[in-house]
Amino acid sequence: LDDPQLLLLRELSRAEETLLEDFRRSANRFRDQLHRFYPQMLQLCSAADEPWLWDLIDVAPTPAHVALLSEEQVQRVLTAHRIRRVKAQEVLTCLQAPALPVAPGAAEAAQAHCQFLLPCLRVLAEQLQACSQQVSALLHTLAAEPGDGEGPSDVAIVLSLPGVGRKITAWLFAEAAQPLAERDYQMLRTHSGVAPVTKQSGKRRVVVMRRGCNPRLRHALYHMARVAMQCDTHFNSVYAALRAKGQRHGQAIRNIGGRLLRILMAMLRHRTCYDASRIRREPVVQMG
Repeated sequence: LDDPQLLLLRELSRAEETLLEDFRRSANRFRDQLHRFYPQMLQLCSAADEPWLWDLIDVAPTPAHVALLSEEQVQRVLTAHRIRRVKAQEVLTCLQAPALPVAPGAAEAAQAHCQFLLPCLRVLAEQLQACSQQVSALLHTLAAEPGDGEGPSDVAIVLSLPGVGRKITAWLFAEAAQPLAERDYQMLRTHSGVAPVTKQSGKRRVVVMRRGCNPRLRHALYHMARVAMQCDTHFNSVYAALRAKGQRHGQAIRNIGGRLLRILMAMLRHRTCYDASRIRREPVVQMG
């Protein structure tokens, strides 16, 4: 059986993803209603998913209410949410643009729909923040625990990798706790979709991407490799060399993901954190 804390981490990680999907779905619905009658608001926040915009809509729910809106009211909303990228006068100027002509009653109908969606968005945003805080606190607790012998814990070792943060670490331990505990590199690269599939018939041999895998683990490995390629000079040079050899972006990213998993397995076996100075530098392919 898995550790009770890992079971809790798995549940919180999946709950966070579900809450994020629900939040995006509700935000998209809210944005569609604003697009019907209040597109000026979308110029301030195109996704309509920020709390300061919701409070601003409470003050001016329809374009007709903008005429009664003062600069002081807008400034209070911006100050409460610490918004500095726009000024109160700029917000007023944007909202005072000519309203979109709509059929009689359409603005009131869309505004009534928005009033039902706003409480849902606020609740989902609060739950999403609370869930992410619980995940962070649990990872901090697991990282502080001593590992086997004198080395750091598995969570601390994973967090030391380039391209790995709170969400990626939670996904790895939520979906691949067994291969991580067993230090099974082949199982981990297979479940994450990094290992390719070879199809052979007679003299014809084709290597294709593995489709049968854990989608959440594939997602985690993709973003781990992508961020490592962007933030680490070594993996950036490896990506450039792979692209120079003719590999596509997805192939190069999966290649980097496999290298990261191989490094991670070595780190877990030797109970050491990531040290960029110990990475063996591979020659970069020069194009003629």
